[in-house]
Amino acid sequence: MSWTPESLVRSVDSVSSLPTIFTRINDAVNNPKSSNKDIANIIEEDAGLTARLLRITNSAFFSFPGKIDTISRAVTVIGTQQLRDLALATSVLAMFKDIPPELVDMEGFWKHSIATGIAARILATYRKEANVERFFVTGLLHDLGRLIFFMKLPKDMAAVIQKARGDQQLLYKIEKETFGFHHGDVGGALLSGWQLPDSICEAVLFHHSPRRAKRFPLDASIIHIADILVNATQYGSSGEIFVPPLQTEAWEQLGQEPAILPPTLQQLDRQFKDTVGIILPNSP
Repeated sequence: MSWTPESLVRSVDSVSSLPTIFTRINDAVNNPKSSNKDIANIIEEDAGLTARLLRITNSAFFSFPGKIDTISRAVTVIGTQQLRDLALATSVLAMFKDIPPELVDMEGFWKHSIATGIAARILATYRKEANVERFFVTGLLHDLGRLIFFMKLPKDMAAVIQKARGDQQLLYKIEKETFGFHHGDVGGALLSGWQLPDSICEAVLFHHSPRRAKRFPLDASIIHIADILVNATQYGSSGEIFVPPLQTEAWEQLGQEPAILPPTLQQLDRQFKDTVGIILPNSP
């Protein structure tokens, strides 16, 4: 069968739509008649989500000086869109189960994804971007297309991994050579089907080629740079064993001096353990 990114996504029923709780939160955030209390009430219906959000709100991820002990307070302090994005980030992992363990270590995959999200958020903070949580979410989701490959085409992906390692090539390039598209294309199709913001969809779609991003080149560039930093420092792995090359245009889009890199990595190291403990509670 000849696949397209869209048909591949549609073939995996378990991930073709977002969890109902997130859809309700998203609808409330986008409804001008909804109050902060309305949004908090929806979140509080899910005890697990409530606990995760309060833990991340009180972690090194934010480093607020005082304890935030209610979702209503979290909505007020963090903001509705930001909390909506964090709700998605802490919920999406449960959607991807039964990935063949011989293809990828899922704990390592999520650690790579979490670290990329943290690094992207830090880089966006240097830029003084609005709603830096969207960069965390985008980084967390950037490699989801590869999980679709693993779920739907495990034998093909086993061959792709073997060829990439045997030829010492980047995994995404062998994906493109084999299927006609790579995991960024599949991830972009998945997030578009979820009706996530265009900035997130485009950044995921072009995170290996940010120069191709037309509307949101900065977002794509930040995820591109964050992914490279995390691959280089080996916070987990999404299956890639080589460090992708940096596109010069991406660094120019970021508009920062190389001197930001050491403190970025220091902040990543400080926030990583806390965030992994919240999103991957069973991780050692």
